Amino acid sequence: MPLLKRVRLSLLLKLTVVLGSVWMLSLLNELRTDWSLTYNWWEYTDVDGGPEKECNCAAILQGEMEALEKAKLLVLSEDFHKSVDIPDEYYINATKDCRNFKLSRKYLTFPLSKEEEDFPLAYSMVVHHKVQNFERLLRAIYAPQNIYCVHVDKKSETSVFAAIMAITSCFPNVFMVTRPVSVVYAGWTRVQADLNCMADLYNASTEWKYFINVCGQDFPLKTNLEMVRMLRSLKGQNSMESEPIAGKKWRVTNAYQIVNGKVQGTGKQKEPPPFNLPIFSGNAYIVVCRGYIRSVLEDDRILTLIEWAKDTYSPDEFLWATIQRMPGVPGSIRPHGKYDMSDMNAIARLVKWQWHEGPQESLNAVYSKCHGNHVRGVCVYGAGDLQGIIAQHHLFANKFDINTDPIAIYCLEKYLRQKALAELY
Repeated sequence: MPLLKRVRLSLLLKLTVVLGSVWMLSLLNELRTDWSLTYNWWEYTDVDGGPEKECNCAAILQGEMEALEKAKLLVLSEDFHKSVDIPDEYYINATKDCRNFKLSRKYLTFPLSKEEEDFPLAYSMVVHHKVQNFERLLRAIYAPQNIYCVHVDKKSETSVFAAIMAITSCFPNVFMVTRPVSVVYAGWTRVQADLNCMADLYNASTEWKYFINVCGQDFPLKTNLEMVRMLRSLKGQNSMESEPIAGKKWRVTNAYQIVNGKVQGTGKQKEPPPFNLPIFSGNAYIVVCRGYIRSVLEDDRILTLIEWAKDTYSPDEFLWATIQRMPGVPGSIRPHGKYDMSDMNAIARLVKWQWHEGPQESLNAVYSKCHGNHVRGVCVYGAGDLQGIIAQHHLFANKFDINTDPIAIYCLEKYLRQKALAELY
């Protein structure tokens, strides 16, 4: 789109948000007619939907059994899965024309409000496969004022790397990490992948307010505007799981190393943590202010802790949580037990663990039964989970998988887009 037209369109969008008037939206429509688009270019409609459009997403989100049963039958069909699958080669070819790619995939290429434009976010996206999952996640969280660092595992297939590289090349605010690593499950390199993106994001822009890290099987539960308002309400505080390490203490008292791509114990005991720091348990996913990232990159105490943590087991599940309890770290909280934060109370991520599931009426259940399947004890959501998870306060949920239930992703992204557009009026 020519620069002048883009500026005019941006101004009209801002006026539309501020004035909320019907005639301004009409003007916006008129401006678009010469490039064969109307206002509903933004909307996800059945016309441009894939085979998932056979489902009634509104009914699914309401938990209506007939709609859920129909969705379940579709998901059981091998032909349905084949029809939904988008090969890596599609993205490599489609992104040769970036303008058409962004239009056809309905990316929101203008800030939807002044409030969002004034509160940019920074994302670290760590992925290793499932390009289709990644692209739909990116589309769901994309906003031009935000900034995105993408880390693709060095072990990933060539087609995965090529496709994601091609996608990122279409956006000025989306880039590949400068130092990719080969990520090993439960090993230090999972932390290093985020650290490298943290450094790149911190150096790339001084404008962003909060950092959020995601993986390729996450999906948002909130619109960008909702996230901005929730993050503003934190008033500079961070939000993440941070609790006593309790039964996981063995992870930090024994030394580990990577052998043939897997983490193995060395049989040696580790020295106590530096500075007698209390170690806290958490998870890999955090929502933190810019000052927290600065401390991670520059605070000598934290740099010493990082070196100490490199031969522990699954350091991503205690490092951020421990830094969150260190005095002087921006947005942190005191190490006293009264400040402990569970994953259910933090806003970073909703994860349904198999052993905490149960009937709605059970007082011992943390959440309802998973309607998809489980991978390493974590629920991979099905369409039947949507009604429950969109009611949660978390910004993101994990895990989603096109190969497990494409309808869950389709209905969630449709719900979020409709909600984002409704916020314009």
